[in-house]
Amino acid sequence: MNNSMFGLIYTGEANAQLRELTFSRSVAAVPFGGRYRAIDFMLSDIVNTGISNVGIITQRNYHSLMDHLGSGKEWDLHRKRDGLFILPPFVTRDNTGVYRGTVDAIRSVMGYIRRSSQKYVILTGSHTLYNTTYDEMLRQHIETGADITIMYNEEHEFNRAEQYDDLRLTMKENGLITDLALNPYMPDSPFMGCDAYIMEKTLLEYLVEDAAAHGEFDFMQDVLIKNVSKYRFYGWKYNGYVARLNSVAAFYKHNLALLQPAVQQDLFNPAHPIYTKVKDEVPANYCGSGSARNSVIADGCIIEGEVENSVLFRGVHVGKGAKVKNCILMQATYIGDNSELSYMVLDKGVIVLNGRRLSGHENYPVILRKGVTV
Repeated sequence: MNNSMFGLIYTGEANAQLRELTFSRSVAAVPFGGRYRAIDFMLSDIVNTGISNVGIITQRNYHSLMDHLGSGKEWDLHRKRDGLFILPPFVTRDNTGVYRGTVDAIRSVMGYIRRSSQKYVILTGSHTLYNTTYDEMLRQHIETGADITIMYNEEHEFNRAEQYDDLRLTMKENGLITDLALNPYMPDSPFMGCDAYIMEKTLLEYLVEDAAAHGEFDFMQDVLIKNVSKYRFYGWKYNGYVARLNSVAAFYKHNLALLQPAVQQDLFNPAHPIYTKVKDEVPANYCGSGSARNSVIADGCIIEGEVENSVLFRGVHVGKGAKVKNCILMQATYIGDNSELSYMVLDKGVIVLNGRRLSGHENYPVILRKGVTV
C-alpha cells in the first residue's frame, strides 16, 4: 500500500465539444467500453498504485457520477480510515459554490487536502483515459528532486477540432521541462500532457492559495505555465494507449479502437484491473439469426439482427432484420425491426422505431441524446 500519496480527481471539466454526451452528466460519468465510465480508469489507476485516500471534486451534473461511485466499495475504498471522499460544491462566506476554474475548485476543498496525512498528491482530471500505476512516476519524482512531475505521451497526430486542454511540453534530454504551451496553434512538441501531476501537498497548497490571491483561477495557465521557470518541472513518459475524450468524434474513435486486440489488451491489462460498479445481468442472448462480428457486446443484450464493428452497452435490444454497423449503443437502447444504423452514437435509453435508416459519417458520427425516440 502506498501511504505517502493521496489522489485528487477534478471532474468539473466543461467541454462543449462533447455536446449531448455531457448534457445531463459530467465528463467523468460518460460511459465507455461497454460497461465502464470514464472515472473508472482514473480511480482504478490510483487504487492499483496502492493509494487508499482519494478525493473527487465535483461541480456540475454530478448526480449520475455519485450514483455510480456509491461508497467506493467496488474500488475497495469503503473504509474507516481514509477511503473515498466525494467533494461537491457548497456555499460559505468564502466559497460561492460556483468554480471559476480548477484553482477555485481545489481551494474549495483545501480542508480535505490539509487533513490528508500523506506527503504527496497525484492530481488528475477525468477526460484522459489510460491504464497504469503511478509508482514509477513517484519514484522518478523523488529521485530527480522535482517540484512537479507531469505525465505525458507522444502524439504525432494533431486535430484542431479535438483540441482541449492540450498541454505541450518542451524538455531537455534528462526530462527537465523548459517550456509549456496550452492549446498551441501549431504544436512544436509531440509531448502532450496526460492531465496527471505529482507534487508535495504543501506545494499544491501554496500554489493554489498564491494564484487565488492574485485573482487567477486556471490551473494550467496560472499555476503550471506561469511557474515553469521558477520551479523544477519534470516529465514522466507513458508509452501505453491514451484515450482523450475531447469531442464526440474522439469518443467514437476511442470506443471503436477497443475492437483492436492491442488496444483492448493495453487499456484492460489484467495486471492493473479496471474496476467499475457491479450490475448483475444475464449474458447476451442471440435469438434466431442474430449475429455479431468484431464487436463488444455487454451483458443483458438481446441480438435478433446483425451487429458489426460496434460497441453495445448493457441491455441493448437489436430487433429482427435490423443492421447495426460502426455504432456505439449505450445502455437500454432499443433498435426496432428492419432498421439500419451506421456511424451512430445512441445515448442511454434511445428508441429507434421499426424500419428507420440512420447514418452519420466516419469523420462525423451522429449522436442522439439520452431518451429520445426516432
